[in-house]
Amino acid sequence: MFDANYSFSERLLHRFALGSSFVAEASFDLERFISKQAQNVSHRSHLFIAGLARAGTTVLMRTFYKTGKYRSLTYRDMPFVLMPNIWRMLSSRFWKYSPEKERAHGERILVNFDSPEALEEVFWRVHYGKDYIFDDCLKPHWIDNEGIKMIRQYIGLILSCSAQSGGLLYLSKNNNNVLRLESIRRAFPNSNILIPFRDPVQQAISMLAQHQKFCRIQTENKFSYHYMRWLAHHEFGLTHRPFFFEETGTKINSCNDATDINYWLKRWIEIYTYLLESSPSGSFFVCYESLCQQPETVLSSLFNQAQLDIDFGEIDMNFIASDWKEACTHVDAGLLNQASHIYQKLESRSVGVQ
Repeated sequence: MFDANYSFSERLLHRFALGSSFVAEASFDLERFISKQAQNVSHRSHLFIAGLARAGTTVLMRTFYKTGKYRSLTYRDMPFVLMPNIWRMLSSRFWKYSPEKERAHGERILVNFDSPEALEEVFWRVHYGKDYIFDDCLKPHWIDNEGIKMIRQYIGLILSCSAQSGGLLYLSKNNNNVLRLESIRRAFPNSNILIPFRDPVQQAISMLAQHQKFCRIQTENKFSYHYMRWLAHHEFGLTHRPFFFEETGTKINSCNDATDINYWLKRWIEIYTYLLESSPSGSFFVCYESLCQQPETVLSSLFNQAQLDIDFGEIDMNFIASDWKEACTHVDAGLLNQASHIYQKLESRSVGVQ
């Protein structure tokens, strides 16, 4: 979250706009009624970044966002993210401008009100939450034709907020989209889907550290707990609910100790097994280690696929993190062997491999 230190009135507004599904759904209906001329953007080459957290999703999102070719939801669209045009019109006179701050995750990534973020998940929670959000997990779900129509309209409304909306593409960084990639492909058949992945042990270490950090934050700040639930961000913390895939998942109750590194390694195995088998055409696996070691090669391939010119002089390489590895003990040997095998498969299919 951008800033946990919201004022009382700001927290009240967030609770009103996001805490009630009725209000959120009504705001979307109002936006659709007033903004009847939402453009048809289903044919454009939008970009969807989705995978498992802590594998460079934010780096990729920001690199593409800085080209100026894309529009994403930003913190300025909060809390009425389902009526972006109306809310911008109403709130613009009260806009604040603030210096960038390090986001709650740490790792030197700075954010402010104009930073893009995965806020579109509110749309899915409000309209389809009962189909994929369960008490102990999140499951894949299928979007019906009416839902395809609505998400197309929603993306069109988001893009219409910009004066350059006629040529803009939508940029989404939302890991929950792994639960609906086939439906996204149906809705936007020309879009590109990027699926980042990382050395399994290192990604598991990073996820465990973030989980522990967000548990502390949400214990001390109850608003942040509700905030993450409203956004359906269940990756870490007290609101954590793992992805569960019938085809690859183990029983939830058999591995529910999120303080154990092997819990996160199991999550890694399950999600990337699922994605190797089910990712739709137009999906590209992106290796975090390759991105760190050969950023120009990987980014050139991605920009070429997106039919964009790339100027490395305009790309802040400070976003590209180091692939320094952290030692870890207590990793189950069987899980490590299984994960290593999957990682090799992902590497062989990743962008930039000659």
